[in-house]
Amino acid sequence: MASTVLVVTALEDVTADWVITALNEREVPVIRLDPADIGAGLVFGARIGAGSSAWGGRLVTGSREVELGEVTAVYYRRPTPYAARYGHLPAQARGFATAEARHGLGGVLNHLHGAFYVNHPSAVTAADFKPAQLQQAAQLGLTIPPTLVTNDVEQARKFAAGHGPVIYKTFRGLPTGEDGHTGAIWAQRVDPDTFDDSLAVTAHLFQGEVPKTGDVRVTVVGRRVFAQQIAAPDGALDWRRGDWDALLHAPIAVPAPVEAALHRYLAAFDLVFGCFDFALTGDGDAADDWVFIECNPNGQWGWLPDVGDITTAFADILSRTTEGDWAR
Repeated sequence: MASTVLVVTALEDVTADWVITALNEREVPVIRLDPADIGAGLVFGARIGAGSSAWGGRLVTGSREVELGEVTAVYYRRPTPYAARYGHLPAQARGFATAEARHGLGGVLNHLHGAFYVNHPSAVTAADFKPAQLQQAAQLGLTIPPTLVTNDVEQARKFAAGHGPVIYKTFRGLPTGEDGHTGAIWAQRVDPDTFDDSLAVTAHLFQGEVPKTGDVRVTVVGRRVFAQQIAAPDGALDWRRGDWDALLHAPIAVPAPVEAALHRYLAAFDLVFGCFDFALTGDGDAADDWVFIECNPNGQWGWLPDVGDITTAFADILSRTTEGDWAR
């Protein structure tokens, strides 16, 4: 039986393109699909019954087809939301069709027997909550900033008085607007004198500002660790808000205690891969210099200078070159 890697993502995904190219160069069978193409662009039939213990059947895209039993690894990237497929329908019909597709097709794709997921979507969902991330990091002995999650203006003011200057961050990015465009609210310093009762409307994340000397992005793929120190030429508090092509990068060694904690962190969330962000408060030689900010369980890495090595690590782990590349 052929061993096929299934890449679940939207059409325009440069990060996935890197991995697919590497797998093709190794002559590893790979099929790319976006579940939101369900319809003429994605036809499937999955069967299970007496005498069978796993889903069988076939997926057919516009250019590829595969037996479900041939899928040995799934690279779950960033598929288009199902709702986008049914945007033309009335609200009730749209909600119904979206839920049926997610529970039907998604239910099959997310439970392929014996397949190795990088990462499984349920693990990504669980690991995507910043409160869970910070708690897990603290339990593993990583340094974290003092943090308050609240909708209480008085608690926000007291926190700012004890931990100022204070940074505000969003839990998620801005959703798509009516014009179809998305946006972002970057991490920013906030003046507690501007706090008012409008904080009660929703949850807010406040942190004491870290007196950082730099930022680090650590990409972990299986047992492999890739770390780059990042600096914005304009010294921006949040390096993501500027021109990414102008960012300055330099490789940096991760202290052994921090690296060990990162592997335990991924294992705790049943993840194989994650992009970690740290703030440095020293030269980075000591573990105490590394302050955990967050972990994106489905982060971008195609823009990093060590993209070639990271791509190789993904190709290795998805094609299971050696068990040590993917076993935890």
